[in-house]
Amino acid sequence: MTKTFLAAASLATLAVAAFPAQAQDNAEAEDFAAMIERINQLPDTAGDGPHPSLIEVVEALPDHVVYRPADLSAVGPDGLGVFVWGNGGCAADGTSSRFQLSQIASYGYLVIAPGKWRSGPNRLEDPAPQRAMDANGQFPPSPTNAAQLIEALDWALAQNGDPDSPYFGLVDENALAAGGFSCGGVQALTVAGDPRLDTVVVQNSGLLPPDAPRLGGMELGKEGLLALHTPVIYLDGGPTDIAYENGLDDYNRIEHVPAYWINTPTGHGGTYHEPMGGRNASIVVDWLEWQLRGDAAAGRTFAGENCRLCTDPEATIEMKNLR
Repeated sequence: MTKTFLAAASLATLAVAAFPAQAQDNAEAEDFAAMIERINQLPDTAGDGPHPSLIEVVEALPDHVVYRPADLSAVGPDGLGVFVWGNGGCAADGTSSRFQLSQIASYGYLVIAPGKWRSGPNRLEDPAPQRAMDANGQFPPSPTNAAQLIEALDWALAQNGDPDSPYFGLVDENALAAGGFSCGGVQALTVAGDPRLDTVVVQNSGLLPPDAPRLGGMELGKEGLLALHTPVIYLDGGPTDIAYENGLDDYNRIEHVPAYWINTPTGHGGTYHEPMGGRNASIVVDWLEWQLRGDAAAGRTFAGENCRLCTDPEATIEMKNLR
C-alpha cells in the first residue's frame, strides 16, 4: 500500500510515517487512480432495507451530505434514527463511503457526513484533492473536523422540531449515534461524550499512542476514551489493517461501558466499496437496530449462545462490561 493510495482514497490516518513520499511508485499511483475512477463509475445504490434511500445536499447544511429514505411518508412518526459519520482521512468528501451510508439510511436512518458530494457518477464537486505532505513533511490541516458531526446532529434535531421541515416529527431523539472510518473514527470518539448519543461505531480506527505522529484531525489521546458513556463497537480489518493495533488497544482500555471488538480479514479498506457496503455495513445496521431500537433479532448477530458472529469462521468477536 503506497502513500498515494492512502491520501487519494481518504484512508491515510494511522501510520503516515510508514509511507514516506519518496516511496511512491508512479505506476502504482496510476493504477490506483484508475481503480478509484472505476469505483466512481459505480452507480449510487438505494440499499436493501425497507426504505430505499437517496443522497442529497440540503441548502441549510451545505457542507454536509445527507442520506435518507426517499419516501419520508413511509417512515412514520419518530421513525428515523440519526447516524452522524466521520469520513476516512477526515476528507471533505461526504460520499466517500456512499454505499455503506446509503445502506444504513435504507433501514430508516437519517445519515449525515461532512463534506461535499465528491464521489460517484452523480457527484456535484470534483474529487477531494490529495492530502499530501509539504516539503517539511507536514500535512495540511484536516479538511473536516469533529465539530461538524455535532453540527449535523444539531441540525437533525432542529429539523425534528420545525413544522416547516420535511423531517418534522420524524426523528427519534432517543436513537442517535456517531460513527466513522479511520480518521473519521477518531472524530466519532472525539464527540462520544455528547450526552445525546446512544452508541458509537468505530470502523478501521483507533486512538493513536502518545508518541505516534498525527495527521490533522487525530489529536485525541487515549484519555478521550473516558468520555464514552454509551456502548461502543470497534470493527477492525485484521493485522493488515493499519488501525488494528490501535483499535484493539482502545478496546482493551475501555472498562466503564459495554464494548465490542469485531475483527474480520478485510484490511484497512474494509468493505466500504462493496455492493450495499458489504458485510461490515450489515454488521453496523444490526448494531444500530439492536442498540437504538432494541431489535432482538439484530442483537443475535452479537449476543446470545451461538451468536452469528460468534460462529462465523472469518470473524473474531470479543465483548466486555455487558449490562
